[in-house]
Amino acid sequence: PAATTTIAAAPAGQRYNHLSNPSISSSQRSGGFLALAAAALDKTIAGIAEPRIRPRQSLSRLSTGPDFLFAQQPSPDKPARTRPAPNYTASSSTLLGDGKSSGLPTRLNDPPSKPYSEADPTHPLPIRLSRLDNKMHQTSSRLLRMTDDDRPFTKDFKDLFATLIVSLLPLSAHRVRLTKVEHTFLSEDAINNLGSLKFSQSNRMPDPKDPSRIVTTTTTTTFSMAKDMARSICQRFLEARFIESADGRYQTVYTMKGSVWQLTPKGISILDRFCSRNGIQQKQVAELIGNSLPQLVSLERDGQSDKLLTDRGTIEVIFRRFVGANGPNVKSSVSSADSDSLNDYRDGLTGVKMAAERKVGGKTFKDTFTGRAATDWLMDCSTTVDRRETVEIASLFVEYDLMEAVQQDRSHMIQNPGHNLFQPTKHAIYQVTAKGRDLVNGALPRGRPSESEGVSSSRSAGIARDSNTQRLDKILNDPALRLLFRENLRETHCEENLSFYLDVDEFVRQCKQATRAAQKNPSNTSSMDGIKEIMAQAYGIYNAFLAPGSPCELNIDHQLRNNLATRMTKAVGQDVAMIDTLQEVTALFEDAQNAVFKLMASDSVPKFLRSPKYEQTLKNYDFDSITPVGVPGRMPERSQSRSNRK
Repeated sequence: PAATTTIAAAPAGQRYNHLSNPSISSSQRSGGFLALAAAALDKTIAGIAEPRIRPRQSLSRLSTGPDFLFAQQPSPDKPARTRPAPNYTASSSTLLGDGKSSGLPTRLNDPPSKPYSEADPTHPLPIRLSRLDNKMHQTSSRLLRMTDDDRPFTKDFKDLFATLIVSLLPLSAHRVRLTKVEHTFLSEDAINNLGSLKFSQSNRMPDPKDPSRIVTTTTTTTFSMAKDMARSICQRFLEARFIESADGRYQTVYTMKGSVWQLTPKGISILDRFCSRNGIQQKQVAELIGNSLPQLVSLERDGQSDKLLTDRGTIEVIFRRFVGANGPNVKSSVSSADSDSLNDYRDGLTGVKMAAERKVGGKTFKDTFTGRAATDWLMDCSTTVDRRETVEIASLFVEYDLMEAVQQDRSHMIQNPGHNLFQPTKHAIYQVTAKGRDLVNGALPRGRPSESEGVSSSRSAGIARDSNTQRLDKILNDPALRLLFRENLRETHCEENLSFYLDVDEFVRQCKQATRAAQKNPSNTSSMDGIKEIMAQAYGIYNAFLAPGSPCELNIDHQLRNNLATRMTKAVGQDVAMIDTLQEVTALFEDAQNAVFKLMASDSVPKFLRSPKYEQTLKNYDFDSITPVGVPGRMPERSQSRSNRK
């Protein structure tokens, strides 16, 4: 199975046409930043005959070159940011054991026994066909998803950034004033590469039906855009604190050429996660990481809107880290606390910079910080991608009485009426409240969790109920607990289990939605386009987590893995038949999800609850009251899981 993602972006008012057969092409024109961005997901199953089985290594390569540029006219009643594009290509062929395609006309297998010059002139000319590739090809297309405030969805945004950096590797040294700075790049190099990026990652495994043959699964991602759009994207990378000026100064504008840039610790963390998921092993990535990565607060987002989940429990978790995991970050002078230097936040654990004493209005206040310092910390030490998100979080700190204003920036409030609670400027001064100190010190019971943002725990319906499965249900249905649980899984090197579980949850939700639409109106092109898009996502999940030897390979039952490999290496049907295929794939994914759920419940939950790092926070949750209970009429278990973890 192979997946190809093509993203093309154009400034408003400019038209692009698809430059390649065999996809349908149309034009698009729409206003707003990145409103014309488009993405195509191409899922291909390629069977390649090999003389022998070789040990599987994750093969990754990246190339730059011309690729598709396409866009589409949005419908008047639905914004372009959510409308899938109808650019599709689909074909398939059946593979034989020797790698040849079946179904060719018999006259090709039995050619004429004499020259045609001597043959009957009424005899038809021979059929000449190009060699058929041993591929089963599935292509789907969609627009790049955009949020209501006209920015790319965070996952696509991060993938684009990481793909760009991989294309720039190895990062070389560039002169900045009188010295050379290692691991840097020039403005124009990034802009040129964004014009056409192509990244491919391959997994190789034995054919489930014939172990003497090798099946190669490939995922390819392509991005294309004009130079002015590329500069705008780089500007967003800068604002999201993925990159920074190599001269040590706080730079706010990404120039077209001449400037030298380097990755921030946050950018390195995003690159590391991308490389880990895709099996990319680059020496320089390890050099960039050094001895440790920053421990960012990984905030969750709504799958449909991409908005941050900001329930009270999550805000309290963020606030504890904001004040400082190892105590407050108090500076002896106001100038040190208010400086633009962000070196304090390299590890992600150091709290916001506070001034030991500050005079405001003739009074002296202790441990104060500016609105600018608060937003700087939230940008550098969490997975926020926009300053507006930091203002939202800091405003909730004030709303929940965790911090309070010592001095407001009234001129900013006049210009920005929505910033009444919090102003992200150097002139707005804040301090932690008594309630905030109690929360950090563990003396304050946490707020009631928001179950509405929880993940569906339908997987557990087919799993025997015991105390640990119920505890895992509780964790999965509380955003704050999920955030802490993910941190713990990352520390124990098994974060892929939760990532897969959540990815399948979102996949199943979208699959049901697309299937209902297609079954309701099977003749509707857009409905079937949705099915193709979900099928494309299925191959992405399979290549990342389930293919033998995949970068984030899960510990699941051998028979289930074989069933998955057999289904995913079959040809994909067309139209209505694809719905049946998708339902088969979904059932297998849910089996794997059940197995992962049981593994997390039996192995990861006890470790999480015993961790001293989270003891203070977890004592506010009533885990001890959970006892094993039976569930009347529960479904039989559909999968088995074996844990080999110590």
